[in-house]
Amino acid sequence: MKTTGYAAHSADAPLSPYTFERRELRHNDIAMEVLYCGICHTDLHMARNDWGATRYPFVPGHEFVGRVIAVGSDVSRHKMGDAVAVGCMLDSCQRCDQCRKGEEQLCREGHTHTYNGMDRVTGDPTYGGYSKFMVVREEFALRMPAALALSKAAPLLCAGITTYSPLRTWGVGPGSRVGVIGLGGLGHMAVKFAVAMGAEVTVLSRSAAKEADALALGADRLLVSTDAKAMAKAGSSLDLIIDTVPTKHELLPYLPLLDIDGTLVIVGQVGPLAETSSVPLLFGRRRIAGSPIGGLAETQEMLDFCSRKQVLPDCELIRIDQVNEAYERLGQADVRYRFVIDMASLPQP
Repeated sequence: MKTTGYAAHSADAPLSPYTFERRELRHNDIAMEVLYCGICHTDLHMARNDWGATRYPFVPGHEFVGRVIAVGSDVSRHKMGDAVAVGCMLDSCQRCDQCRKGEEQLCREGHTHTYNGMDRVTGDPTYGGYSKFMVVREEFALRMPAALALSKAAPLLCAGITTYSPLRTWGVGPGSRVGVIGLGGLGHMAVKFAVAMGAEVTVLSRSAAKEADALALGADRLLVSTDAKAMAKAGSSLDLIIDTVPTKHELLPYLPLLDIDGTLVIVGQVGPLAETSSVPLLFGRRRIAGSPIGGLAETQEMLDFCSRKQVLPDCELIRIDQVNEAYERLGQADVRYRFVIDMASLPQP
């Protein structure tokens, strides 16, 4: 299947139009027309080869929604015209203990990434959702609830599930006290989810500049992390902290905010962290943990939760030819809070 898309051809080249072939449908595949695709900070890192693992040409995009245009012979979950959503995975072994219990993101053999991965059958490179058409195994295309606006829903498939999953894993609900470090694409979703789950929510920021935004999103307060007196006063006031900062940073200032048995969960930074101390961990039985995306069942649960509660990201809709400008702005944190590409602006192949 021929498709058009936008690709990076080297670490220092802007994204540009690219025509390539999608694989023919296998018996358990669906083909979809991509309608909207979110821009994730990971897209920017990978396009620029910040982690040293990018294979070019590179087509980003691992949070997108669209409609089914073809189905394989054995497909039973979807039919032509269905609205579907795809996130960071296209496949997994489906046999290991993690896959069998619905944790495909933790597949023992490694799940197949939506972009910069390798097809489990052919070994061909996978290309992401900055493209007109996509082919995906039917289980990995999730059902879009009718009540969710397609133009805003795409970031739920990455930013959404990345923050929803740890909130569910650590049992957040009414009475929970949740802190969120950072108020960007991930952070604003963590706030919205925690509020919708009934938690008391504190946003942690280096200045008070985002206080109005935090309160508008439903947070109860903003705590300025550079204010030593305010931080000391807030000691042992949180049960869970979701750390969404995408760059190397210190954890030590935040750990005393956790109550006994509290957990700080890293969902933003991929790579080194600043040196910390075991003192607040030992003397408060506190924990530092990490969390990736969720499995397929949990991601569908999240979409249904968002439909019931009308939780959606705050998005800025752009054309595909504005993607390089969006990358520049993303690098400067100049977006509230997620770019979404209207793929109608991409010509047919």
